[in-house]
Amino acid sequence: MEKQVHRVAVLPGDGIGPEVMFQALRVLDKVSSLFEINFEFDQQPVGGAAIDELGTPLPEVTLKACEQSDAILFGSVGGPKWENLPPDEQPERGALLPLRKHFGLFANLRPSVCFPSLVHASPVRRDLVEGGFDVLCVRELTGGIYFGAPKEIREEENGKVAIDTMVYHQSEIERIAHVAFNAAMTRGKKLTSIDKANVLRNGILWRETVELVAADYPDVQLDHLYVDNAAMQLIRRPREFDVVLAPNLFGDILSDEMAMIAGSLGMLASSSLGENKGNGLYYGMYEPSGGSAPDIAGEGIANPCAQILSAALMLRYSLGCHQAADSIDNAVRAAIDDGMRTSDIFTEEPNTHKLTTSQMGDSILERMTSS
Repeated sequence: MEKQVHRVAVLPGDGIGPEVMFQALRVLDKVSSLFEINFEFDQQPVGGAAIDELGTPLPEVTLKACEQSDAILFGSVGGPKWENLPPDEQPERGALLPLRKHFGLFANLRPSVCFPSLVHASPVRRDLVEGGFDVLCVRELTGGIYFGAPKEIREEENGKVAIDTMVYHQSEIERIAHVAFNAAMTRGKKLTSIDKANVLRNGILWRETVELVAADYPDVQLDHLYVDNAAMQLIRRPREFDVVLAPNLFGDILSDEMAMIAGSLGMLASSSLGENKGNGLYYGMYEPSGGSAPDIAGEGIANPCAQILSAALMLRYSLGCHQAADSIDNAVRAAIDDGMRTSDIFTEEPNTHKLTTSQMGDSILERMTSS
């Protein structure tokens, strides 16, 4: 039988990006050998690496490669080297935001998973995370205060004034709410919607619209939290949450909090999805939740799990290769359960092994199967 071919734009980026991306590509090569799947990888520069090579964080050749691909596998961008550039020319603002806008990537799905064998890595009290937890943050990604207009800094009589405008259309809220409710239907059928309806008009519309969408999903239990209370409750009782739905700004903040509670950014993947292409598949960009970590770049100690798990999300949401995605997820969990650790999650405990980036990749490859 002829292998199915999937074209993937690979954008390693800066810092540890190329190191962890190499391990993810090794895993996808193993997927190709285990399953009837074939990949065509188009690797292009992005972020600071693209600035150094081509003078812009998102070169035309990179954007074209993404347009011609089924999905984008993204590394990490940024670092001190480029911090003195004008804001819109810096790696993060000059690459990530334009990619999200260009492809309409409106839904950010960010799993916050604390494996039972890694509860020691969580900074919160152990009894609050005992047994681990699995929370999915669904963040609206292309609306809200990050994209609203007017947006400016201007001179006034009494000095400078900065203006950022928070705008949400009901259609934008409906669209992301359906993604969150559908995700909840495949999980624990519980959704917590985040807003600030006691202060913001945006919050009032957000809550009203989520309530309307909820009528289409009677099996999902819906509750609402103000964002400040949500920040507290996620620390106080993380095991009680299932799916968290949030506007752009609030989701940005809460998903980082959830990642920290889980113990290590190096373990957490994310996906940014566009419109449904049919059959439950989306065009998407897949990246680790952590940054480029320039302080450890080149040392061979970065945790590749988040990048590898991002590849699994790509297989699941954009390519429809669910069995292959399960193989990766199971292999990562098995490696962790067997005591395999990179330095960010390592503690001196019996039967734990401190590994390099490539050794962690090896341990995951060894545990992948086609069943």
